[in-house]
Amino acid sequence: MAYLLESDIDCPYCGETISILVDGSIEEQSYIEDCQVCCHPIVIRIRVTSDSDCHVEALHENDG
Repeated sequence: MAYLLESDIDCPYCGETISILVDGSIEEQSYIEDCQVCCHPIVIRIRVTSDSDCHVEALHENDG
């Protein structure tokens, strides 16, 4: 069963908090999404644990 979770992250470039949707049915994922405020590319890494806990990291493009 697929489910979406809303998660707030801080842009590693401008520091603004933005909301993203996370697909909680995928255990590990990594993708690039542009900041909605400053348009810089953010590397987003997501890990969902066995107890459905979602850990989200937002990194500079060069750190990802």
